[in-house]
Amino acid sequence: MGISERAQRFLDSPNFCRYNLAAYRCIMNGSKTKYKQTFGSFIFLSRWLQAPLYCGLIIAQAVYVYRFLIELWHLIGFSLLNHEPPAALREAVTDTAGHVSMDMLVMLSVLGLIDVVMIANLLIMVIVGGYETFVSRLNLANHPDQPEWLSHVNAGVLKVKLATALIGISSIHLLKTFISVDRFQFDTVMWQVTIHVVFLGSAVALAWIDRLTFREAGIKH
Repeated sequence: MGISERAQRFLDSPNFCRYNLAAYRCIMNGSKTKYKQTFGSFIFLSRWLQAPLYCGLIIAQAVYVYRFLIELWHLIGFSLLNHEPPAALREAVTDTAGHVSMDMLVMLSVLGLIDVVMIANLLIMVIVGGYETFVSRLNLANHPDQPEWLSHVNAGVLKVKLATALIGISSIHLLKTFISVDRFQFDTVMWQVTIHVVFLGSAVALAWIDRLTFREAGIKH
């Protein structure tokens, strides 16, 4: 059955071509949008590749707990049970006459414990803050044990807190060096002081940049 002359004129008209072109564009745009959404979802899911990294840091946290318990047992042993202190610790506090100061032994041991605790705190900030910022929400809004800093954590705040924690760790190491400074070369002590000053400057710079960013965001809003 042939088509009517009117229908034939419509098929040959420019309007029919425009309708076909519009329909083709609509189909292609829909396909492109669906492809972009699928690819975007795949990229967004890639953030879960970081989850094993945070699990590894949790294992490192357990290792530090084990090291803390060992150091604590050493402290109890030589301070209360008359055990021999570790050779490295004993050597660090032995003066030129061969005398060992028990006070210095206890002080260095306590500083070592504080050092382990501060590194463990650094790990907690990286694990909890990093996971919350880069992987997924922890949904701790009404949890009684939610850390105070977690409610306003972002990449900038996390970097400043990490820099502050590194300054604390560096301070402990520097204090341990100063306690037995006669056993270190001058260049070694100066390098430790220089690194500590660099940490301080980096923390100040990060805090200043974060403040500028926060101020600019507040002005825009």
